[in-house]
Amino acid sequence: MDSQIKLMDIGSKFPDLLGKDAEGKDVRLSDFPGKRFIIYFYPKDNTSGCTVEAQNFRDNYQTFLNMGYQVIGVSKDSEDSHRKFAEKNNLPFPLIADTDLTLCKLAGVWQPKVMAGKAYMGIVRTTFVLDSDGTVTDRIDKVKTKIASDQLFEILDGRYNPNPA
Repeated sequence: MDSQIKLMDIGSKFPDLLGKDAEGKDVRLSDFPGKRFIIYFYPKDNTSGCTVEAQNFRDNYQTFLNMGYQVIGVSKDSEDSHRKFAEKNNLPFPLIADTDLTLCKLAGVWQPKVMAGKAYMGIVRTTFVLDSDGTVTDRIDKVKTKIASDQLFEILDGRYNPNPA
């Protein structure tokens, strides 16, 4: 396992093409002209923490849109898994099926983890805030699933965009 892993940092730039959504369509940052982004990486569809986090983003989605931010979730689950997860939880935002881990590795969230004394590779729950050009402005490494939106509102306070594009 690589101990030299570094998360994408402030000032780094995400690629325009993020990957495929639950419907198999390419999702690009340029699909959302004028929007800034909240891209959150989570370990697995339909697990308790990931479900709570997704529901928290769902419940605050309109507020993020009003502030000029598009929310996008990313995990290594399949398009089919994402579709079922989104339908079950009424998620209004895209979920990227990063099955080949391209975006997870680029962002630096595919890392060694330990559960019950067993080491394995997995997605470390991380949230990135991006400008409209895909540049990282903020990163949350210690995401609290039940209040993930509140963590972002604290960071985004004062960046309200009353006339989002």
